[in-house]
Amino acid sequence: MRRCAGCGCWEYGGAPDCARCADLVYLIVQDGWRDFLRVWSGTAEPSAEEERAIAEMVVEEPDRHDWRIVDGALDRLSCAGCGSTLGRGPRGCPPCDLADGFRYSAIETDRPNVHPRNEHAVRVGVSVVRSGHRYSARALLGWRLGLPFVLDGFLPSTAQAQALRARINDGATYDDLADLWSLPGSS
Repeated sequence: MRRCAGCGCWEYGGAPDCARCADLVYLIVQDGWRDFLRVWSGTAEPSAEEERAIAEMVVEEPDRHDWRIVDGALDRLSCAGCGSTLGRGPRGCPPCDLADGFRYSAIETDRPNVHPRNEHAVRVGVSVVRSGHRYSARALLGWRLGLPFVLDGFLPSTAQAQALRARINDGATYDDLADLWSLPGSS
């Protein structure tokens, strides 16, 4: 893990406010999408129409694809209700709420050499940090703190996660908690 040169947070943890961290989080999804698109389309650069058609197909069957591919597909579609990126519009927008819910039916394949279910934590953290306006400030803070660590392979215990949440609920800030898990496995 490294500190972001742009904001001083652990890399990824400055998102969504830090442009550099937000770009790093964005690439987690986009790299998966681009790899899938190259294989599916048979070309490195499909036309915009082809890419949109593939994205629509993926969104119609999210349970058949990895979550990064589903999130990448959603990024290419606009919501008919609010005009935002599908699944990332304001809470209460029916098409976005539906798409946001269906994203969680996608496949989560744990990366090698990480705790089982770590990929689920990565996926939730990426979703929250990318769409912070859809979540409470406390939830966003928790994932800004946790995402860099879960990306590094750490998975907090239930007790550790609850302790973090309690400190956030008591008013702790990012700076108060940024080094809480500086050595994965510590309490």
